[in-house]
Amino acid sequence: MTVEAVRAAPDLAGYALRLGDDALILSQRLCEWVTHAPTIEEDLAIANIALDLLGHARTLLGHAGALDGTGRGEDELAYTRTERQFRNALLVEIPGGDFALTIARQLAFAHYSRLLYTELAKSADAVLAGLGAKAAKEVAYHCLHAGQWTVRLGRGTEESHRRMQAGLDQVWPYTAELFDSDELVRRLDADSIGVDPARLHPVWEESVAAVLTEAGLTLPTPRWRAGGGREGLHTEAFAPLIAELQAVHRQHPGGTW
Repeated sequence: MTVEAVRAAPDLAGYALRLGDDALILSQRLCEWVTHAPTIEEDLAIANIALDLLGHARTLLGHAGALDGTGRGEDELAYTRTERQFRNALLVEIPGGDFALTIARQLAFAHYSRLLYTELAKSADAVLAGLGAKAAKEVAYHCLHAGQWTVRLGRGTEESHRRMQAGLDQVWPYTAELFDSDELVRRLDADSIGVDPARLHPVWEESVAAVLTEAGLTLPTPRWRAGGGREGLHTEAFAPLIAELQAVHRQHPGGTW
């Protein structure tokens, strides 16, 4: 490992942990829709998206554990940390509400992820570059899926339009946190290892706005914004989610299959 790589390891471990937590927690949230989605086909679609995200999480958490000096694997990071030790953005942990709210969240996160992974494919870190190249292709489908449902609901009935707009309005205050910049991401961005998400925001807003225009919906302008997830400050809904995620491990610590 080069001197530069050794110096970047703590930053890279923290960065991979953030992104891995985003993917892990959203995967868990989407799994709540399995057997509850509007159609059987949608059960399968959401389950497949959740599996893609889980795959991203496994790579990222494994990378974080290899770099942070603790030797923890992906399972330990997923199942043994406390709520305050998770570093996911709050957007991914909010309850799905009705189906329209879930689609609004997917629209926001998928378009962000597509831009992020496209940039990470150029990373000087081989693990991030490999993940970025693979994940960008998978997330392109996530964007298509969310976009089609957004248009379908926006241009459907009066009720579906109302619910889709309400979902967007409820989700949008949580989107700004995805693009928050700090010293860690700025250092990694300068070293061509990570991506400062702040520079993704203009393109993200343009791509999302295009979908909403097609759907006959309005881009929300929130009066407040959420934050704190990257520092381990979470919503009230997070504790039950983590309890469910970690339930089997807590009952059978060290169990293998």
